[in-house]
Amino acid sequence: MLNLAAALEYSSNTNPNDPALYFSRKMITYKEVNIMANKIANGLKQSGIKRGDRVALCCPNIPQFIFAYFGILKAGCVVLPFNVLLKNNEIEFILDNSQASAIICFEGTAELSIAKEVKEAFEKAKTCKKMWVIKSLDNFTLDGDAICDFSLLSNSEENDFETVQCSSEDTAIILYTSGTTGKPKGAELTHANILLNTFICKDLIKLTNSDKVIMSLPLFHIYGQVVMMFSAILSGASLIILPRFDPIEVLKAMEEYKATVFGGVPTMYWALLNSLDESKVDVNVISSNLRICSSGGSSLPVEVLKNFEERFKVPILEGYGLSETSPGITFNHLGRERKPGSVGQPVWGVEIKVVDENGKEVKTKDTGEIVVRGHAVMKGYYNNPEGTKEALKKDWFHTGDIGYYDEDGYLYIVDRVKDMIIRGGYNVYPREIEEVLIKHSAVSLVAVIGIPHDEWGEEIKACVVLKDGVTCSKEDIINFSKSNIAAYKYPRMVDFYDSLPLNATGKILKTELRNL
Repeated sequence: MLNLAAALEYSSNTNPNDPALYFSRKMITYKEVNIMANKIANGLKQSGIKRGDRVALCCPNIPQFIFAYFGILKAGCVVLPFNVLLKNNEIEFILDNSQASAIICFEGTAELSIAKEVKEAFEKAKTCKKMWVIKSLDNFTLDGDAICDFSLLSNSEENDFETVQCSSEDTAIILYTSGTTGKPKGAELTHANILLNTFICKDLIKLTNSDKVIMSLPLFHIYGQVVMMFSAILSGASLIILPRFDPIEVLKAMEEYKATVFGGVPTMYWALLNSLDESKVDVNVISSNLRICSSGGSSLPVEVLKNFEERFKVPILEGYGLSETSPGITFNHLGRERKPGSVGQPVWGVEIKVVDENGKEVKTKDTGEIVVRGHAVMKGYYNNPEGTKEALKKDWFHTGDIGYYDEDGYLYIVDRVKDMIIRGGYNVYPREIEEVLIKHSAVSLVAVIGIPHDEWGEEIKACVVLKDGVTCSKEDIINFSKSNIAAYKYPRMVDFYDSLPLNATGKILKTELRNL
């Protein structure tokens, strides 16, 4: 029997008074985090939430995310974290597809009304019957028994809770990733998936209870959850929580808290380098404490890696993984040669092959699709047998990524089998955006592609053919997409065409569009 909440309970029992979280200049101990998680577990149980129920969590980087996350696990439920930028129609799909019983969300800010979007989805969702709101502005109106204040969920007088024991193969987390069909797919990760990956990440980064870890990656993302949050909590380290990534605030936090560990996507390293002068921090103070960094999400440009390591005098270990692989499946290991441009070697217990279109392993330095098997691979996509069958073939998970091995067994990522765009570390699938844009009354045909971008890695461009006799501005297309899809997905660039290049079967030739 196994429950992921054991990671928190271990550190709470062994180091109860050690700092677990730093947030907004306040310190919260491991004992206090565990008590809050227990209270929420009690609240869920008293509200009729049962073992195995899916409980959604839509929340930025604040302590309540971690309290709720572990409270849901303790109750024997499945955590369903998702991006706070999603719109109500996107949230509604996730709630219905996952058959979620309840949702916990943050009210939001003056700029981002999270609870408003969640409420619209909640009121249309078929199975979701309870909604708890973490108040922040006091502008959100609660609604009877169905939509309640989060404090009612966490106000149990009981500080203890008997954690529900689960099978190691029970689903612990469902992470929705954008799908090439235009609809997200929920990757089911088990308690064993996450715990084994946590131990591996903890060992690779050599985390101890004396470490102070900058938590600026979004907690709703698998990288933030496992590589940063779970690894730190299992180690008894301290998490310095920042609500969002702001390069100047991160640099100031590194200096003030004497941070030892940082993890980020390539654009974060680019932004930190470019914000050093404006931040007015003492980089020597930062480099004297910062001992290790990790990078994932997409390949880190070699120049950025070299410049960062020179300025901060700290190694960056690149890794590779996906939501479907818990996530880490390769890493550049401390004590071994690090090769700039490579995502390293497979981690313990994971096998990775590079195969051709027939599934046959290719030769060294030849490119092919990356496939993986081992403890890190998900159970499948929840409520999506066709997606699962397509992704998992003969025990191998097909990543959809193109790569190759060098002669020393180091893996390199070359391209995508499909047309996925990685913008600022977020995966964006063109077809999802295309399906939204085609609903615009002026749009006849549209193709979405990724364009190389210095800051974001890739920028999203919509190539649009208008209906005959109809006029429309680029701003109108952008505003339409902004109102229907999450902020990180909408195209910042729009070009109009008389026609799009097609092959003999009518498929749009995106390669030609990229070269225009």
